[in-house]
Amino acid sequence: MKNKKELIFSLGIVTIFIIAVVIYSFNQAKLSVNPRDLDLSKENNTISVSTNIVYVKIGGKILKAEPALTQEAQEKGLSGRESIAEDEAMLFVFNTPGRYAFWMKEMNFPIDMIWIGEDMNVVYIKNNAEPYSYPTTYGPQKDAMYVLETISGFSGKNNLKEGDKVEFLSSNTP
Repeated sequence: MKNKKELIFSLGIVTIFIIAVVIYSFNQAKLSVNPRDLDLSKENNTISVSTNIVYVKIGGKILKAEPALTQEAQEKGLSGRESIAEDEAMLFVFNTPGRYAFWMKEMNFPIDMIWIGEDMNVVYIKNNAEPYSYPTTYGPQKDAMYVLETISGFSGKNNLKEGDKVEFLSSNTP
């Protein structure tokens, strides 16, 4: 009887260990994310998202981006903040492609703005948008689906140009 209990206990421990390894491995995998998955869960005219952070690969760098999905979040953007880190960004996600214009209202630091098309290619870059430029607006001549705001100088430092490919990664990708 004692051997049977020990066997069951050992099998239970091994099973728990295997499950833990599988879960850890899955969470560490760098899975590509379909950008459409970020903004399509609509309920009662609100947009929800399964994660508060999106990792964006652009110019060979991975940025930790905060999604701006609602109109309120998009109007506020990074305004009122003192700064962002070199590896941080804000990702504006729109429901349909369009020529979205951005301004520097209530901004405290300069930024680079990168418009990204539905095909996940950069369509326009505004380098070093200064806070004092408000109410000037910036925008592309082509439709975009996303706009990425980064620390000023990011685009130049990483040699970004129109046509560069952008990739959204899983929220597990630090």
